[in-house]
Amino acid sequence: MTETKIDVKVEQIQPAPADKQHPNTCPSCGSHYRDDELEAALYVCGQCGHHFVMPGRARIAWLTDAGSFEEHAASVRSADPLEFFDLRPYVERLAEAELNTGLSDAIIVGAATLDGHPLELAVMDFSFMGGSMGSALGEKFVRAVDAAIEARVPFLLVSASGGARMQEGILSLMQLPKTVCALEDLRDAALPMFSVLTHPTTGGVMASFASLGDVTIAEPGALLAFTGPRVVQQIIKDKLPDDFGRAEQNLRFGQIDAIVPRSEQRPYLARLLRLFAV
Repeated sequence: MTETKIDVKVEQIQPAPADKQHPNTCPSCGSHYRDDELEAALYVCGQCGHHFVMPGRARIAWLTDAGSFEEHAASVRSADPLEFFDLRPYVERLAEAELNTGLSDAIIVGAATLDGHPLELAVMDFSFMGGSMGSALGEKFVRAVDAAIEARVPFLLVSASGGARMQEGILSLMQLPKTVCALEDLRDAALPMFSVLTHPTTGGVMASFASLGDVTIAEPGALLAFTGPRVVQQIIKDKLPDDFGRAEQNLRFGQIDAIVPRSEQRPYLARLLRLFAV
């Protein structure tokens, strides 16, 4: 799919590398896939099992019963109260992300059924500004939690994010307590929250709602950390373990409950919904 670009002159800081890898090339084994092949394989490499980043709507189609998803809060969008400008105005970055992804922000929320069990779900999409969390994302998340409480159904989160959105400053950071308070209301209502951590889930998202599931699972090899290994290594001036911040290390330290390959997540979640039936 050809990406739309807003017509604006931008200072080129670094030239694009001439040997830039195609997005459908597996970074682990080098296998290459057509778009339809990757979609049919749930965006997982058939040779080595590497999990590609999966679009939010494709994940919803995989996890939910056919025709059951009803989107909520689709019109909620971030404003630009700070009139933020780095190399480009924030409003242009938002418009470009919406044109390229067809999404209003980096999260899709709505009601659906999974194996016949009703639930409310929130699925993040990394392709929208790196899944960054701004005020619109926080608002949509809270509305989804409120809908789960009103309908008396479990809440399912699938996260993928680089963290808080710097263009919204403190407004973005305030989404951390806002979303955590919403989950506290869910807990007070005695309703379960299931969290699926995908690559990457970092920064403010990992430091707030993504890590608060009653059951938290992750995809193999996913980076799950507040700060990435490259930054940590620069700070401590020492070599880190090869799996630093990865799902496997988080499992060893007891920070997640299980690592579940993408193809097994639907039956796994269906079993949780049966066990936590409300």
